[in-house]
Amino acid sequence: MSIPTKYYGERRLENRDLGYDASIKRTYEEHAYVLDYLPKGRNTHDRHRHIAAPTVQVVGEDHFTLLDLELKPGVNVALHERLYVGKDKRDKVERIIGRINYDGLTATSKVELPVMVEELVKKRESHFVDFFNRSQPITPRMHSLELLPGIGKKSMWHIIDTRDKKPFESFTDIQARAGTPDPAKIISKRIIEELTGESKYRLFIRST
Repeated sequence: MSIPTKYYGERRLENRDLGYDASIKRTYEEHAYVLDYLPKGRNTHDRHRHIAAPTVQVVGEDHFTLLDLELKPGVNVALHERLYVGKDKRDKVERIIGRINYDGLTATSKVELPVMVEELVKKRESHFVDFFNRSQPITPRMHSLELLPGIGKKSMWHIIDTRDKKPFESFTDIQARAGTPDPAKIISKRIIEELTGESKYRLFIRST
């Protein structure tokens, strides 16, 4: 049985990049958080070039973009420190070396990434609550809510029926009324799945 469209509004998302707010899909990161600090630099992704200057691996604040950054001389940073990486003058970042994929992360970055992602999800609670309120189907038989870990058809319909009565206001509200266990952890796990390439669909990370 197909999913009735009356529950979801007019627009459907058919492609693999399913960011529900298309207006932010192609924007760049303004800030990012440190996952690992490499004071002696590291080999770049092509493995034929070594960056001798201090570098950091970071995850973007808005789109969870993974980046290699070169720091300015004499600069020190701490894990989870927020750095400005936008196009204006940067106080600690000399340049953006480039984007990296999950496999290009150091062992430390891979350990810190889930912790940092969950922190960012909690910091942007209203944004992700909005996802629960506005998410739409991706095909006539699958809703984007079903891409969240642990959300099946029954849970999906319960969330939709509940938000139809009254939009969700917080993660706590989602838990209380829809019975969804720890929405922040569910969303964080989904983001990690997208970053590691375990899913062909992208709900939350920036497209390549």
